[in-house]
Amino acid sequence: MQRLALFFLGLLAGPLLGADAPAANYVPVRYDLSALPSYAKTQRVTGVLRIYGTPLEDLVGKLGNAFRGYHGQVRLNAYLINTSQAFAGLVTGSADIGLMGHRQWRNGFQAFQAQFGYAPLEIRFASGSYDDPQGTTPGLMFIVNKNNPLAGLTLEQIDGIYGAQRSGGWVNGQWSPAPARGPEKNLRTWGQLGLTGEWADRTIRLYGSDVTLSNWADLIERECFHGGTKWNPALNEAPRADIGTKAQGKTRDQLILEAVENDPAAIGFIFQRVINANHGNVRVLPLAMKSGDRLITPSAQTFFDGSYPLHNGAYLYLNRAPGQLLGAREAEFVKFILSREGQQLIAESRLFVPLSAEQAKTELAKLQ
Repeated sequence: MQRLALFFLGLLAGPLLGADAPAANYVPVRYDLSALPSYAKTQRVTGVLRIYGTPLEDLVGKLGNAFRGYHGQVRLNAYLINTSQAFAGLVTGSADIGLMGHRQWRNGFQAFQAQFGYAPLEIRFASGSYDDPQGTTPGLMFIVNKNNPLAGLTLEQIDGIYGAQRSGGWVNGQWSPAPARGPEKNLRTWGQLGLTGEWADRTIRLYGSDVTLSNWADLIERECFHGGTKWNPALNEAPRADIGTKAQGKTRDQLILEAVENDPAAIGFIFQRVINANHGNVRVLPLAMKSGDRLITPSAQTFFDGSYPLHNGAYLYLNRAPGQLLGAREAEFVKFILSREGQQLIAESRLFVPLSAEQAKTELAKLQ
């Protein structure tokens, strides 16, 4: 298997999802990273660091070159073809780090567990984009018709609307009965969400992307269904495997947006950049983790501080046996990426939202 050495900055990788419209007027967000600690190497490292996974050549090249400014005798060999290579490299022993633009799905966790008998070390090194047209792995917005008076949703209510009765779910690749729930928690009318009058008996008509193996279905299953995989069969799916529709000349995302614009009883999930690019005449709902919590409006800031519940993430996976320390090269590289200098490079890439100091501290603690 050929490996591509990334000792340069010239490779240019576009976002994993193409921009939805020209965005010449978009002003990139400037994040305050001053609370993040600067990188300080704690040990001298040499040798080759092997990275497999998502094709983020430009970003990995810049991170690698900056890291070599502190550790000049380290070389990076990267095989960045697609996300599947991240865990393939780890399981076969060909990679030291698996790089993924989204969280690994259960098949990868299961393969790793079967090979080594323990779970991989998971490090979130960035959040998915909010509305940047050059961004990737965007978080999800839930939208309703502009005339819908609903104030917001909790993650449990999203489960009630989009989910269904289930006997359990998948938690980090392992089946568990904990996410089980009965049909009494299904929410199928707007009255069940607290709306009254003419709204009380209206059936909720729901739209979204396909619920096969995709990052956004996985995000909802993980955060709202608690690992469950049973969906409301009334969902009108827009398969992202076929982004464009020849007959109408519109993307599936645009069709979801238009359906909610034209149907007072509709709800859908979509990306903020799609709403912006198409001047969507819809309401974006604020979300709360649970009943009684403050409703959080999605924004660049709430993605950065992590308070918006359905922001996404980008991850590093490493092979560390229980009770063992991570290898020196891998540990120093992870520390650099989570430092102010590393997060600044991530912010400048515009692919992802950098981590806040609190989030980076949480990830760094996993190295202990």
